[in-house]
Amino acid sequence: MAQLTCGVITCGYNKEKCCCKGDIMVGGNYAEEEKETCCDSFRPQGPDCYASSFDHPCQTISIDCEATNCKYNSNYKCYADTVSIEGGHAKDNEETLCGTFECK
Repeated sequence: MAQLTCGVITCGYNKEKCCCKGDIMVGGNYAEEEKETCCDSFRPQGPDCYASSFDHPCQTISIDCEATNCKYNSNYKCYADTVSIEGGHAKDNEETLCGTFECK
């Protein structure tokens, strides 16, 4: 599992720059750059976001990844030691990205 830092402060799963979801999915099937990736698990804050069954944010998390061109991707799993999800004030998942993505 990777140590995750989440900079998407508008995500309902973000608490203290950590994720409360338990696992996430990074999208970007044909990505060749960070900006072509996204956090498919992003959910905007609000009553429609079920902010998780976890009481506390997790610093380490399981990451499924569709960005098969990333050097950290092996069989749709992320094997980076640390991962940064970025997007600040994103309104949807397309405004997020995986800051750790590196093309093979």
